[in-house]
Amino acid sequence: MEKYFEAFYMGYANYFMYVLNEILHPSWHNYFYWLIAISFFVWTLEIVFPWRKQQATIRHDFWLDVFYMFFNFFLFSLVVYNAVSDVAVLAFNDFLGLFGIQNLVAIQVESLPYWSQLLILLVIRDFVQWNIHRLLHYVPWLWEFHKVHHSVVEMGFAAHLRYHWMETITYRSLEYIPLAMIGFGIDDFIIVHLFTLTIGHLNHANIYLPLGPFKYILNSPQMHLWHHAEELPEGYPNGINFGITLSIWDYLFDYAKIPYQDSTLKLGFPNIHLFPKSFWKQVKYPFEKIKGKH
Repeated sequence: MEKYFEAFYMGYANYFMYVLNEILHPSWHNYFYWLIAISFFVWTLEIVFPWRKQQATIRHDFWLDVFYMFFNFFLFSLVVYNAVSDVAVLAFNDFLGLFGIQNLVAIQVESLPYWSQLLILLVIRDFVQWNIHRLLHYVPWLWEFHKVHHSVVEMGFAAHLRYHWMETITYRSLEYIPLAMIGFGIDDFIIVHLFTLTIGHLNHANIYLPLGPFKYILNSPQMHLWHHAEELPEGYPNGINFGITLSIWDYLFDYAKIPYQDSTLKLGFPNIHLFPKSFWKQVKYPFEKIKGKH
């Protein structure tokens, strides 16, 4: 039991030092300043080339979404997630040890060229995330948490990271085994993570981004806007366009739908006007809803 307490304590201590180092020592591996730089870059595109010209530069809920960006990227891990996840991973590995399993690596990719390792990581991770995203829409209690992300009524880059912290737990828990099986370490994530962060920002941005034939591979603002539409196409009550970074899964499994081009689509979900407006109330809402208080 002592090792679990130690893992919990070190999770806090190590992550605090990590965040401090991120702020005080910029480097190309630095998520903190990459998040700021990518956000300013995409926001500049919104200002110079707005798709919805009537939308204000400081749109509705802009500052709420900025807070969500930094909370979900850093503060949530500092408050609890990193320490708890370290304990969970340790306990899971101990559980595997009971069956004589020392690690989950099933596919050795180290001998492949580095670019192909990153491509494999991108594709496998994105497919796993695409399926998790569908679960968030199809499983009623998970949808209550995912509503936070869909409560955006004016789309902009920062809406990318407006989501309930339970989504972090859901994604990371379900991603853990598939990614562990291909043996990728945390250092491999930086390039893929920055790429997906940029695509995610662009998908939520107030810009028009025609991709031509690449629309069958990469998600886009036009495609993702329909994912957030309040009124979905007939026959798709649980959603369309679930792509996170890649759109190919939606085309392969018949979820890719752009009925028509409209930058002014009404966004949200039925009765969105009843959804809480503040951060703390949005965090509490899913738990209260699941308990039947609403």
